[in-house]
Amino acid sequence: MDLAESIRSRFKCQKCGNSQARVKEVAMTGTGLSKLFDIEHNHYFFVSCLNCGYTEVFDPEVLGGKRGRLGTILDILFGG
Repeated sequence: MDLAESIRSRFKCQKCGNSQARVKEVAMTGTGLSKLFDIEHNHYFFVSCLNCGYTEVFDPEVLGGKRGRLGTILDILFGG
């Protein structure tokens, strides 16, 4: 099970208590040179409740995922 699926299966909305969610991985540039060269080295999971729309943000590197580092390398090489 990948990290996004793990988050989705454990989700419980803090606002309405619903357990169904959509998970999207989002990549963003930082500041300085990464913004200038459009290097998206910040990766996050946005988890939205399918009932009320409440959204939480998770950092995959903090949760133990390695996708962030691999994605950064691919973004640099292929212009992500």
